[in-house]
Amino acid sequence: MTMILLTPSTGMFYCTKKLLLSDCPGLHLKEFARKNAANALSVANMVMGMASILSSLNGYHHAACWLVLIGYMLDLADGAVARRFDACSALGAKLDDFADFTTFGIATSLLLRTPALVDNVLCMCYVLSVFSRLCFFTSGIPFMYRGLPCTYPSAILASASLLAGGNLVLLRVIAVLMILFMISQSFYPHDRVLESQAWKKAVFAGGVVMVFCSAFPPACVYYLLWSVSYILFPTSLWSCKV
Repeated sequence: MTMILLTPSTGMFYCTKKLLLSDCPGLHLKEFARKNAANALSVANMVMGMASILSSLNGYHHAACWLVLIGYMLDLADGAVARRFDACSALGAKLDDFADFTTFGIATSLLLRTPALVDNVLCMCYVLSVFSRLCFFTSGIPFMYRGLPCTYPSAILASASLLAGGNLVLLRVIAVLMILFMISQSFYPHDRVLESQAWKKAVFAGGVVMVFCSAFPPACVYYLLWSVSYILFPTSLWSCKV
């Protein structure tokens, strides 16, 4: 008897082959899109992170910051889409973690990078704090995070960098504070803005609009206030309970 090991890649090939050979490809295509919509958002988030990394390395600081902010919006949406279409999976969770580490770990840390040794050390500490937050911090309490989710520190750093013109002293102070928040044992509510009150959905919609106003300083203020409000008023404002 010959045994065939179905790996993730062969499984995807099988699904694609089934889709192409099906008598109702339209129906299967719709089902495939439904199950992978959230994964597509996670991949898009990762692409934003990689593009931000390349922008930082090539000296395009403004673009690097805005790509991080776009990743911020995508990350807030992917979980809601997965739950909306009942498409939560182990693969989706891994993709989300990889995307978060790329965009909110490596790409965000490079916003702090200079030739100075202190800034390089700070970059490494920031990446390690995001890594620790993603890998080791679990609350054991439904609908609660332990430690500040790494999405918000990234939005704060990107927004502050744009508003302050890349002021290194300010960014260093903010980065240290964000590291402390991420590795703390404080509890934060799940931020299901698309599955909660109407005003939270309106805030998200405003964030989408602000993406198209990247040359407009109030857009940065919008993201900054949004992120800071989650840190200062996590339970009273941003609890996922309706």
